[in-house]
Amino acid sequence: MTLTRVKLERFTAFDNLDLALSTGINVLVGANGTGKTHLMKVCYAACDVSRKPDVSFAAKLVNVFLPSGRSPGRLVRRSGKSAKGSLEVLSGFGCGIKATLSRSAKVADSVKVEACPHWQENPIDCVYIPVKEMLSNAPGFRSLYSAREVYFEEVYADILDRAYLPPLRVPAKDTHRKLLTALQKELDGKVVIENEEFLLQNKQGKLEFSLLSEGMCKLGLLWLLIQNGTLNNGSVLFWDEPETNLNPKLFGTVMKILLELQRNGVQVFLATHDYVILEELDLRKKEEDEVAFHSLYRDDETDTIACNTANSYLGIYPNAIADTFTDLYDREIERSLGHLRR
Repeated sequence: MTLTRVKLERFTAFDNLDLALSTGINVLVGANGTGKTHLMKVCYAACDVSRKPDVSFAAKLVNVFLPSGRSPGRLVRRSGKSAKGSLEVLSGFGCGIKATLSRSAKVADSVKVEACPHWQENPIDCVYIPVKEMLSNAPGFRSLYSAREVYFEEVYADILDRAYLPPLRVPAKDTHRKLLTALQKELDGKVVIENEEFLLQNKQGKLEFSLLSEGMCKLGLLWLLIQNGTLNNGSVLFWDEPETNLNPKLFGTVMKILLELQRNGVQVFLATHDYVILEELDLRKKEEDEVAFHSLYRDDETDTIACNTANSYLGIYPNAIADTFTDLYDREIERSLGHLRR
């Protein structure tokens, strides 16, 4: 089951947003503060509770966003007269889940949640990869998180739950084996788990993740999620700034893998600020690939977040990333040719 639409009304940075989603890859671009991460967290929370009948949508939103005092009312947009906000996520079956919350709501139980009966009858496997790499900090984290009030968004505990899953009994598909092989080449090894510690195993032995670069740890996490079947047909991947701490030489490999996952039924959401990520994705996608570029921006007239969607890099508007690179290029040319004016 894939997500087809998300509607946000007076929620965090958004005043009113109704966004149609691609069943393939959804790329979120925009300046800081335009709600890219918030949009992904809403969709992730909706997917995750479809798998957990004992967890309410409102409680998951609180755990993922961590508003002060765990008060859901603080997620309501504070400007304007209305004291209520809502969010709704719809799936391919015409089914959805919606939460309506008041600015005065202090606890999750006071949030009104309406869900289609089929929402939990058709659970959505999902994974959210946060900006901060967690595998090198994994030993003991889950037990600490479950027993203590530590100020970490729940996505950090969730990603470790996914990473610790053992491999599937059923052999990986040919396409997945190829992806694992490509990642193993970049990693120069495979990932193993011993006593909750992640290790990179190769011909030289085993190296703990705490001694690896964060970029290599990210590749190791991607290898684990493919190897243990988390990223399979019908699942949804959310990845916040995949470029963080990753050498640009590896961007092409990562985009190639995401495109192949999309071709095998994985819906992908990624938020990025990187020009190379966008270009690698656009240049590598095939005509039949489903890729949508959603450009979030603040409308100067209404002072609200709006969105334009395009199916190619050149169609992105506004494109703050491209504008910045064009400005750098223009300034470099001006400096290089400046002596001709003398």
